[in-house]
Amino acid sequence: MVGGGHVVLPLLQAEVVTPGWVSSAEFLAGYGMAQAVPGPLFTFAAYLGAIGPAPNGLAGALIALVALSLPGLLLVYGMLPYCDALRLHPTAQAAMRGTNAAVVGILGSALYTPVWTSAVLTSRDFAVALAGFLLLTVWKLAPWIVVVLLAAAGATLRLT
Repeated sequence: MVGGGHVVLPLLQAEVVTPGWVSSAEFLAGYGMAQAVPGPLFTFAAYLGAIGPAPNGLAGALIALVALSLPGLLLVYGMLPYCDALRLHPTAQAAMRGTNAAVVGILGSALYTPVWTSAVLTSRDFAVALAGFLLLTVWKLAPWIVVVLLAAAGATLRLT
């Protein structure tokens, strides 16, 4: 209905990197790896719970996964009986258009900070990011293939 899990990326970063629970490098590495699987932000939350402070490991992963999933699930199931009536109401339609526009802005912000500002530092980094975008949008490669290709490109650039 509105956006995706990526809208919580800045919140996750503020809550786990700023207090020092995980490093910025660990945060970005986990975010990058999570993009190769279905439900990347849920996978990423479990990763952060597993590597974060106690309780960590499996218990931390489960706590983080529930903490990220439960509010949205409760909201969806709580609103489900009213969705059809709201969907037909002109004021609700206008509110949804505004909400969708706000989500696009939040997603753009999440792309810029922390992802863009931490990963695209040189023109070569920009070229790799652009290649990944084209592989996904023009050539329609599977996301996991793009992740593997860009990881190889990043490793190659690191060696040169």
